[in-house]
Amino acid sequence: MVTQPVANAINGKIRCDACPVMCYIADGRSGACDRYANHGGDLVRVDPFTVIEKTASEGGKIVPFLPDDSADWDGDLVHAGSTFITAVGAGTTYPDYKPAPFIVSQKQNGVDMVTVVTEGIFSYCGAKVKIDTDRFIGPETALVRVDGEAVGHVTTGEYGSQMLSLGGVHHLTGGSKKEGRVTCDTLMRLCNGEQLEMVVDGGATLLLKAGAAPIINGTPEERMRVGCGSATIGIFARQWKDMVDEVVVVDDHITGVLSEHQAGKLLDVAPTGIKIKGRRSTPGRYFQVAEPGTGWGGTNISDPLDILGDFDPKIAYPGLRLLMVSTTGEQYGYYVLDDALCPIKQDVLPSAVEETVAIVAENCEPAMVSVLFMGGAGGSLRAGVTTNPVRLTNSVRQALTNVTCGGAPAYLWPGGGITVMADVSKMPSNSFGYVPTPAIVAPIEFTMRLEDYRALGGHMEAIVPLEEALMQAERRIFRQSDAPWPMDETNFRWGA
Repeated sequence: MVTQPVANAINGKIRCDACPVMCYIADGRSGACDRYANHGGDLVRVDPFTVIEKTASEGGKIVPFLPDDSADWDGDLVHAGSTFITAVGAGTTYPDYKPAPFIVSQKQNGVDMVTVVTEGIFSYCGAKVKIDTDRFIGPETALVRVDGEAVGHVTTGEYGSQMLSLGGVHHLTGGSKKEGRVTCDTLMRLCNGEQLEMVVDGGATLLLKAGAAPIINGTPEERMRVGCGSATIGIFARQWKDMVDEVVVVDDHITGVLSEHQAGKLLDVAPTGIKIKGRRSTPGRYFQVAEPGTGWGGTNISDPLDILGDFDPKIAYPGLRLLMVSTTGEQYGYYVLDDALCPIKQDVLPSAVEETVAIVAENCEPAMVSVLFMGGAGGSLRAGVTTNPVRLTNSVRQALTNVTCGGAPAYLWPGGGITVMADVSKMPSNSFGYVPTPAIVAPIEFTMRLEDYRALGGHMEAIVPLEEALMQAERRIFRQSDAPWPMDETNFRWGA
């Protein structure tokens, strides 16, 4: 466990200064955040300090070292260049004047490196959530609620996915105490990989968990669409050309029609006289064929014939074969025009046509929820790294300093400040905590050459060798097999 300096003690209770709440903690008890405790008069960090490792024997992959693996451990504390110290369980810099809890030196490929780690207190933070589905979850800008409190909103959709923007300083601190508390709890649980229910105003009930399939109004999503209706026509036009006379791919955004589409034209598909209700964009592409919903292709229809008008009798003919299919292949119907040119649904699809529907489904990726933590590294974080914070910002911009979150790559937003996003699924489990101010506690690491750290005004007196840092705390070693190594030279401009 990591021992922190104790500010003062009153009546046997010690006062924790790890956040602005400044709890008084009795012996054997933890503070309001459950992150710090009084252990025999010492203020200790409750969660284990976390590092990640890789070994040459595993081809550079990171391998696990957990308490139940200890029998296989050879006693070697540090494998040169293969251990990275994360901020998970490290503690915080609050109040701002303190150096970061761990400023660690080690060699990487013969280069003297420094990693500065801290669990930042983020009042300015949130999560961007990508939900792989075409189904309507609610109007754009509609509030997203947890336990009745607004915690974010629906934002602009992306290709095959609905998007949420959750958290942010206005929900954390700008509303009622309950709104801030619920927002903070929502962010922490979602970023820690827990399943969470939320409701969209005027929309759906969502059950979301990072890395899992979304559950919308009680129904699990299985597939992400292969493409919009037009793209689906373009992809599979060749397969459909000789099997049916017409194909309509129903999609809330762009419904595709084979005979009118450029792909159909190039394959000499004859006109069929079909009429589509909706706004024609370009040949074979229609917008607004129906309202958004949870039916076919993200529309509100359950019968695809609802989007068809009367066939043109000058072109259409009895016996014309029509396939209607959704963008995921989950809904489909095969129709033949009767003597009155009305499409009659057939109970059995020709086997070849059924195979093409299966190919559409096969080309759909599994639906998944993705959660990206987003936060701005402000005063406490930068002051814990250097006495001149703007130099850290400039160093990050110049790619002399690599930023990670729990060892996972952090995307740096352009513009001022250090605003980062990180995929929570690539971070160690339970990387996130909270303080009741309310704010999220999240790990962040800054790695650079020792000479660059000195140049930006770093806390040189606080540097300790990696071996010494690892001896100071009970540690957990985390497996992270699909992320780039944080200290690899390709992360830095000087190593490019």
